[in-house]
Amino acid sequence: MADEQKGKGMVKEITGGVCAPRGFRAGGIRAGIKASSQKRDLALICSEKPCVSAAMFTTNRVQAASVLVSRERLARGSCRAVIANSGNANACTGEAGLAAARRMADLAAEKLAIAGEEAAVASTGVIGVPLPITVIEAGMDRLVQSLRGDKAGHDAALEGIMTTDTRKKEISLEIEIRGIPVRLGGMVKGSGMIHPNMATMLCFITTDAAISAPLLDQALRHGVNRSFNRLTVDGDTSTNDMVLIMANGEAGNPLIAAGGDTFEVFQKALEYLCVHLTRAMARDGEGAGKLLCVAVRGAADEGIAEALAKSVAASNLVKAACFGADANWGRVLCALGYAGIPFDPAAVDVCFASRRGSLLVCRGGAGLPFSEDEAKEILLEDEVWILVDLGGGAGGGEIPMPDPLNLGPGEAVAWGCDLTYDYVRINGDYRS
Repeated sequence: MADEQKGKGMVKEITGGVCAPRGFRAGGIRAGIKASSQKRDLALICSEKPCVSAAMFTTNRVQAASVLVSRERLARGSCRAVIANSGNANACTGEAGLAAARRMADLAAEKLAIAGEEAAVASTGVIGVPLPITVIEAGMDRLVQSLRGDKAGHDAALEGIMTTDTRKKEISLEIEIRGIPVRLGGMVKGSGMIHPNMATMLCFITTDAAISAPLLDQALRHGVNRSFNRLTVDGDTSTNDMVLIMANGEAGNPLIAAGGDTFEVFQKALEYLCVHLTRAMARDGEGAGKLLCVAVRGAADEGIAEALAKSVAASNLVKAACFGADANWGRVLCALGYAGIPFDPAAVDVCFASRRGSLLVCRGGAGLPFSEDEAKEILLEDEVWILVDLGGGAGGGEIPMPDPLNLGPGEAVAWGCDLTYDYVRINGDYRS
C-alpha cells in the first residue's frame, strides 16, 4: 500500500537529503536551548550561491515570532539560509521574542557573510517561554563549523529541529530537465499539533533547479495543497508552521520561466516529495500505531472530495476505531455528513483496505454482511485505507485504490493516524 511508490515515473530517489542538491550545506549542534534535552537543538541550512525561494506559513492567527520575521524577509522571493531551533517555539513572547527571532536570523547571516534579509528563522517547541538567545549566540561558531555538504550534515540539521518525532522524515530525489539531472531534497519535523491548514511542521526543501521565483511559488503551493494541507493528527494547528524551499540554479538546466513540460516535471517531483513527507508525518503522529489514508472519489470536483476526506481523517471516533481495529463504518458516514458538503448518503460505498486485502462494508449508504474476523485482520495492519465512493461505484465488490500523485477528477486523499492512549500520555507532560 506504499502509495509514494506509485506515479514515480521520472522521479528517482537518491540519498543526501537537503544536501543532495548541488551547492547546499547543513549542520546542527546541541546548544542547550532546553536544558533537560541532550539532543541537537539548533540547525542551519545554507546555499553557497544566491537562491530564489518560496514559503508558506501557519494560518493560525496566533503566530510565532519566527513566522512573523520570516514572512517579512521571504516576501521578496529570495532566501539563502535558514536557522532553526527546537526546544522553544518563541511564540507568545511579545516584543522580546521578535527581537530574539531577528537576532537569531541576523547571527546566521553575519556568520555566513550574506545579507541579513537572505536569512530566515524557524522555531519549534514549548509556547510562551522566552527564547534563550544568549545560548544560541554562544553556539553560533560551533553551528557554522558543523556545516557539511553531505548526508551527515543533513542528519545533524534534521535532529536539530526534531521534538516529539520518533523517526527521521526525509527524502531526496533526482529528475531530468532537458536531459540535465536536477535534484530536490527535503526534511520535515512534526508529530503532534497537526491539522490543516497547514499541518504543524517545519519543512525545509532545497533544489539545484534553475526556476523563476513565481513558478517556484506556484509549484510549492500546488504541492502543499495536495499533501501537508491534507494531513491531520489531532485537530490542532500550530503557531509555528513553515515550509520553505530554496532553489540555487546550480544544476545548470535551462531556466524554468514559463509553464509547460519542464515546469510540470519539476512540479510533479515537488509534489512527490511533499506527499512522501506528509505520509511520514502521519505515520509518526504522536502515539500513533497506524497510518490512516482516506480516499474519496465520485465527487463533483477535487475540492469537495478533499473536504470530505479530511473530515473523515480528522474524526476522533474514526481514529479510535482504527486503533481498535473496529470496522465501524457508520462513523465514516457520520464524519462525511458533518463536513458541510452536500452529497447523497444513499449512494455512498465504503471499503476498508490494507495489504491484507479489501473489504466492502457499506453499499448505497447501508451496511453489508461481512466477516468481523476478516475486517479485523485488514485493520490490524500499520497502514489502513478508508475508501469512499460517493456514487456507488464499488464494482466487483471493491473500490479501486487511488494513486495520490495521479488523481482523477473528483478524487482526493487525506492522511492521518489512529488515536491511541500514548497521545494523551505524551501531551499530558509536554512542558516537563
